Amino acid sequence: MSTPAFNTVSWFEVATDDPESAERFYGDLFGWRFTVDEESVGGGLDYRIIDYGDGRPSGGLFGTKGQFPNHGIFTVVVEDVAAACDKTESLGGKVIFRKLGNASGPDFAYMTDTSGNLFGVFSPATE
Repeated sequence: MSTPAFNTVSWFEVATDDPESAERFYGDLFGWRFTVDEESVGGGLDYRIIDYGDGRPSGGLFGTKGQFPNHGIFTVVVEDVAAACDKTESLGGKVIFRKLGNASGPDFAYMTDTSGNLFGVFSPATE
């Protein structure tokens, strides 16, 4: 899979405390397919990769275990998650959660804009 252009929406995520129901719902509604992200399992997460039936990852289903509110967000690929967090705060947004130096996946963060809308950023994992 090629790396998307920086500063573009390149992923979406549906987070829920009932991932089995969400998987059935979106699978039945849109024909989406789900596969367990084996790397996340080792880190104690319930994360499933979504593809539209073409085998290419397009989004994720995050089983929150009640640790985060249910949500659906878009995610932007950035060169540097820490820098994006700093800039978000300087522009009046808020950083809700950040995971840097993530051994089980890419660096990522959840943030809100100045209106309180949730969005995410991530940097592709280096090979």
